Parts: sequence; structure tokens; C-alpha cells
Amino acid sequence: MQLYFYKKGQGYYTRLWSSIIVWTIAAIGTHVLYKKLESTSNEWVYMGVPIAIICAVTWFLYWLQNRPAVADFLILSEGELKKVSWSSKAEIIASTIIVVVVVIFMAAFLGSIDLAFHALFNSIGLYS
Repeated sequence: MQLYFYKKGQGYYTRLWSSIIVWTIAAIGTHVLYKKLESTSNEWVYMGVPIAIICAVTWFLYWLQNRPAVADFLILSEGELKKVSWSSKAEIIASTIIVVVVVIFMAAFLGSIDLAFHALFNSIGLYS
């Protein structure tokens, strides 16, 4: 049986990684379900239900990614991601340092304002 792929080769990585992520989430969910159903004495239930769910998710992903609207969206998304100008390592490090310094400054500033209000309210007797 030969599988049909709509616009085969286009949007390969977007289709691949979105399928892997959805399938992994489904696999974790079915593993949790398996553990919950393990207490059931019927082997067909606690083994068959998770396997059926994984098979259904696999088929659904294949079906979904071969729908023209979904496949075209994933292809266009990958094309747009290739156009993005990603920051260099030096820019990311500099931006991170700036953010950390500003957060520390704001924390110190707001802490000092809080202490000042606390001292003010203590001096006028609002705190006992």
C-alpha cells in the first residue's frame, strides 16, 4: 500500500515536528490512561484502549496533514520561518543582560518604595 502525501516534500520539517509533538503528547496521555486502567482485570481494556487511541491519533495526523488547507498552512508557515532574521548569539546575550539588570534595578526600586511607605505608615501609627 502506497501512502499519499499532499505536496510531498514541501513543509517537511513543519509537518514532521508538529506530528512528533502531537503524537508524543498523545503517547504520554495514553501511558497515563494505561496506568489508570491497569487495575482493571480485563487485559483487553487496559491494553487495547490505549493502543486504539494511539492508532486513531496516528491515522488522524496522517489524514489531517494531507488535507489541502492544513498542509498549505504548514507549508506557508515553514516558508515564513525561513524568512525570519534570527538574532545572533551576541545580541541575545546583550539583551538578556539588559533585561536582568533592569529587573534587578526595578526590584530594588520597588523594594525601597515599599520600605519607605512602611516607615511612613509606621511613623503615623497605621501599623501597631
